[in-house]
Amino acid sequence: MTFQLRRNGPGQSTCAYRLPMFFYMVLSAAVLSCSSTAGAASLSEQEQRGEYLARAGNCKSCHTNGDNSPFAGGLEFETPFGTIYSTNITSDPETGIGQWSLEDFTHAMRHGEAPDGTNLYPVFPYTAFAKISDEDIAAIYAYVKTIAPVRYSPPENELGFPYSQRWAMGLWNWMYHTDSAFEPQPGQSAEWNRGAYLVEGLGHCSMCHTPRNFMGANDSDLAMTGGTYMTRVEGKLSAWSAPNLTSADSGLAMWTVDDVTDYLKLGVSHRAGVFGPMNEVVVNSTSHLSREDVRAMAVYLKSLPANSTDSEAPATDDVLRAGSIQYDIHCGSCHLPTGEGSPEQGPPLIGSPVVLDADPASLINITLYGAQTPHTSPSDEWAARTWIRMDPYDTILDDEQVASLLSFIRSTWGHDAGAVTPEQVAAQR
Repeated sequence: MTFQLRRNGPGQSTCAYRLPMFFYMVLSAAVLSCSSTAGAASLSEQEQRGEYLARAGNCKSCHTNGDNSPFAGGLEFETPFGTIYSTNITSDPETGIGQWSLEDFTHAMRHGEAPDGTNLYPVFPYTAFAKISDEDIAAIYAYVKTIAPVRYSPPENELGFPYSQRWAMGLWNWMYHTDSAFEPQPGQSAEWNRGAYLVEGLGHCSMCHTPRNFMGANDSDLAMTGGTYMTRVEGKLSAWSAPNLTSADSGLAMWTVDDVTDYLKLGVSHRAGVFGPMNEVVVNSTSHLSREDVRAMAVYLKSLPANSTDSEAPATDDVLRAGSIQYDIHCGSCHLPTGEGSPEQGPPLIGSPVVLDADPASLINITLYGAQTPHTSPSDEWAARTWIRMDPYDTILDDEQVASLLSFIRSTWGHDAGAVTPEQVAAQR
């Protein structure tokens, strides 16, 4: 069984992913400076390290409700089987984790259990956080303890039977969870190992970018080939697709290490600009990491062997002809007739993981609703790039026109992704 999560709030979801139950991409930079904690100058070296690591883990995005204090929890995650609310992780002794010891905190991060033995739901990504070293967990704990206490109890989860039975998560953990820390691979460089540690552990990228099996666990055979989750766009619940991050043609094959680094650090690269659910990942997390760490993540991602999920059948010739006309009218002036784009007008469509994703949900969303760019600029480079602000076409093109247009760009310039149907477009509206 698979839960699809969304975030309710002013930004898009990064902790949203298809959640295994039974047993899952904008706050201002000023808020990100952690106004709820002691100033950076008053933090110890370990606490400052923990603050950096907490940003790498993007803890604030999921543990902050837009209407509440930072880290106080209460953010709503809706699933087909009920609603889950994020927890208060401030140092309040009654409603937060103020009474947790380092051992309690470590056990939760590695095993997904609260101090009283209650199983946590993996909307808290302990399946990835288990890979974090003891030293880094201790630093995060030291930082979290500096967060000003907020007396606030999130609403009770609204889950029907049997999903309300937390004990069942113990069985799921036994079947699918590995609680051992990350082990560097001796045959790889220090940079590669650092990137693997950040991507697989703190960054928990696989939570969104890996499909789930029928019991909601990561499908190890299709790791990082893309996933689907639910969040809000234009106030409406909608599916978003997380693209393939392997070296497949439908993934990062045409991206260089510098392209990936710039995208994660600056929010924009030669290949693409950040939009939708990735806004919070970049604005709240990766843009605050050192360029060395972000580059290490890019090095690791570029090393992933090519793999992909199956796409739908190709479009018919009639659909492609209709889509070609729509492209010439609405897209060719910015993305060029060749699909190669330009630094002044629009990013390349050739080799775009969003264009070629087996699930076209995010491609449909950006076509209907525009770029959905972050409210806070992740960098000066992002702010200076004008083409990232793509206009919406939801009132200009009907479902059939959008479907034919997107089918055309998914089948042209050497692309072989499947057709987009009017029904898929209607679902995203």
